Amino acid sequence: MKLLYTLYLIMLIIVLPSCAGSSWKPLFDGKTTSGWRGLNQMQFPASGWKVENGMLIRSTEDSVKSESGGDIITIEQYGNFELKWEWKLMSEGGNSGLKYFVLEELSEGSKYGIGLEYQICDDQNMDSIKAGKLSDGDYHALAALYEIYPAKNRLVKPVGQWNSSRIISRGHHAEHWLNGRKVLEYERGSEDFTARVAQSKFKTIPNFGLADQGHILLQDHGSPAAFRNIYIREL
Repeated sequence: MKLLYTLYLIMLIIVLPSCAGSSWKPLFDGKTTSGWRGLNQMQFPASGWKVENGMLIRSTEDSVKSESGGDIITIEQYGNFELKWEWKLMSEGGNSGLKYFVLEELSEGSKYGIGLEYQICDDQNMDSIKAGKLSDGDYHALAALYEIYPAKNRLVKPVGQWNSSRIISRGHHAEHWLNGRKVLEYERGSEDFTARVAQSKFKTIPNFGLADQGHILLQDHGSPAAFRNIYIREL
């Protein structure tokens, strides 16, 4: 019995440190912009974003696309992770996004970050959909990997209501979830992924989406949007 107890203690010593990195940690504390800064900036934008009632908001006071705030990124970079957050759009046809594996050196100035994008938009009311320029449910629609893979089997809550999203990235495998449903999965660097990138607007960017780690980014697309309960755990 004593030997079994000793072996049990040894197992705890071995296992617990390896599990320590799997605990959830907040990327947004609900009160400050700590842990975030402007893209290619040393500080958080002075305008365009605000913290209010536990939410990180692309401010409705600045309605012109990316003139005041610009994209914001986490100070830390992440590789293998599970990320979950809640969001809502506050205008019909609104557009935003969350990007991952963002590398600042690929960015277009200080306002537009380049990375893999979990598309956030009111696609049913977007002008481009209504005008027939884009197809409903294609790779520009909600929860898609923007420009690369469409999302399927979506459960969407309307403008003004909170949606929950999740991204799982382990090695080259990645998944998008929306309101408790897995809506797409793909393999970074696979033959299919490479072929799709080659047909996208990102075709001229070397090794697009293949970084081992990168920043998490919240997009300023000119639409009022709110984010809360942003948590990550490293896998």
